[in-house]
Amino acid sequence: MIVNRRLDEWVKLEQLDLDSVETVVDEKVEDKVASLKMTRHQKRKIDETHVEVGHEELDAASLREHEEFTKVKNIATIELGRYEIETWYFSPFPPEYNDSLKLYFCEFCLNFMKRKEQLQRHMRKCDLKHPPGDEIYRSGTLSMFEVDGKKNKVYGQNLCYLAKLFLDHKTLYYDVDLFLFYVLCECDDRGCHMVGYFSKEKHSEESYNLACILTLPPYQRKGYGKFLIAFSYELSKKEGKVGTPERPLSDLGLLSYRGYWTRVLLDILKKHKGNISIKELSDMTAIKAEDILTTLQSLELIQYRKGQHVICADPKVLDRHLKAAGRGGLEVDVSKLIWTPYKEQS
Repeated sequence: MIVNRRLDEWVKLEQLDLDSVETVVDEKVEDKVASLKMTRHQKRKIDETHVEVGHEELDAASLREHEEFTKVKNIATIELGRYEIETWYFSPFPPEYNDSLKLYFCEFCLNFMKRKEQLQRHMRKCDLKHPPGDEIYRSGTLSMFEVDGKKNKVYGQNLCYLAKLFLDHKTLYYDVDLFLFYVLCECDDRGCHMVGYFSKEKHSEESYNLACILTLPPYQRKGYGKFLIAFSYELSKKEGKVGTPERPLSDLGLLSYRGYWTRVLLDILKKHKGNISIKELSDMTAIKAEDILTTLQSLELIQYRKGQHVICADPKVLDRHLKAAGRGGLEVDVSKLIWTPYKEQS
């Protein structure tokens, strides 16, 4: 069962409508009585076989510890640039921030403070007007910066603290040396303002081209999430590799990726009228073959005949699926991407 932990908060008794509570009589009373007689050992064995969706990588004990520790969010709101944002989840800020319901972030270096006056003093001294790192993309008012976690350790850690406030399933990485952060910004005469980011391992044996992705709440539903996903695949193409997002995906993450994979693959199938192999699709898109297979299978566009997978590409069916997948969001102008793949410097 997926629980919407985003809505977790303490509520007062007067906020509860107790008149609406219904008593449900269990038809299988005998089963219920029998379950009450379970030994503690039996109950623990059952609990250990239950794994919550989105936390498949955790064992039962770790899952219980995670849920207990992160049950109630600790920071209610943050101020970032011109936005005051209500947070969604717990984030393990250092202990000295435990009594802070609101935190104030510098939107350029991402240092955080307890009081507005501290932020104002900081802003008079902070000379950054964009994320630290190299600008690798600029198209109109949109810009993308590549930040090396090893060179900008504090920024990377602060970004992880910030992101965890809006991502339930994120594992917080204190060792950010192994990651590159790609920070998307809207630029104006005041500077480059972060709207979202994705992180990526510098070296991934599993072909992961994206570890974590977030669009900040004020900028959601504007196509930025789809842009970030598309951007991660453009980097994979530049590397000459296929890519796939790190698992497990959140429910929203899976929806976003399924939408992206569907639009990209069906556009190509329409142009080639289905006369194309899985490997050719993978080579053209940098999408891993397994992701292509599961996407086409979920759309019932692939069949297994005579020992091989055959793509079924009826134009009307493709159009129907494309319409259901929704619009593609912001396009990545590849001609504006100035980037060379990461190489460890000796």
